[in-house]
Amino acid sequence: PVRRTQLPSNVRKVWNRMNQIIIGFMLEQYPDPTKHLILAGEASLDATWPITSTGVPTIRMLHNHFIVFDKDELENAKLADINNPNLTDGGQHSLFASYMQDVYSEFLSTLDLEILKPVTGEVSSLALTGYPQGLPSWEVQGGIDSLKNIDFWKEYDQILKGFLDFYRTFFAQVSSRNSGVPDNAYFPKEIERTLLFNNCFLSAAKKVRDKCIEDAKYSSSIRWQPAFKQLIYRNDEGKLIVTISQNSIGNAITELLGIVVNRTPDADAYEKAEPALIEKLLKLRSRLVEADLGHSIQTKYWGTE
Repeated sequence: PVRRTQLPSNVRKVWNRMNQIIIGFMLEQYPDPTKHLILAGEASLDATWPITSTGVPTIRMLHNHFIVFDKDELENAKLADINNPNLTDGGQHSLFASYMQDVYSEFLSTLDLEILKPVTGEVSSLALTGYPQGLPSWEVQGGIDSLKNIDFWKEYDQILKGFLDFYRTFFAQVSSRNSGVPDNAYFPKEIERTLLFNNCFLSAAKKVRDKCIEDAKYSSSIRWQPAFKQLIYRNDEGKLIVTISQNSIGNAITELLGIVVNRTPDADAYEKAEPALIEKLLKLRSRLVEADLGHSIQTKYWGTE
């Protein structure tokens, strides 16, 4: 499966319980939001991505990330090279920001949410980077305890379904003028009322369609099937925030929060950090086993306890 909506219900419940336990463990280990940035996110790719393009990874399945950053290290890090070809969105995000940001927010505001509360501005953005910039965001009312509530995960899925409906509708319009509501849409009435009667939305689709006709290379680079990154992170005030974005070429999940990870081989540095990392991972493994989410295995480096 390449997205949560393709998981069987019983598998998705296991996935959600694992997420809740791991995020809770991270908050427990790193309780101070002024010292550490915590994020947990899911990403999907699909078979329409050209594997030869710059920045395209080979993972095609739904996968998850659990990351903690030291904020002092982030603050003292060098700025990323804006000309790095791996940091590109193919021009699609700039198009979205210029023409569709308002209608996107309007469409997602029609979702029936009780635990997730829409937030904007400083509440959702990190002071260190200013990100996420312009992405719809929601505060998790009740914090980590709400992640133990199955209704939270239903709302989390509602956001993904709304995202998928938005982009499927948009690229259906790009492909064919005056396309109707996509087959198997989750929110057909909202699509009809909000998207297919919005001039900015339809005008943006025309711009992309016209460019595709003129430029085959541009057309080839488009993500015709929606790929996404959906993120839960802790803001500067210690609140949990949910956001979602299209998964563009080279767009690592940390970049939703304005962070570019520079991966460099350094065996000595890893060797120094490894014992503390393994200690935490084994402690987390015990939590997952205790919750009946698997069993421990023994290696020559660690046992089953």
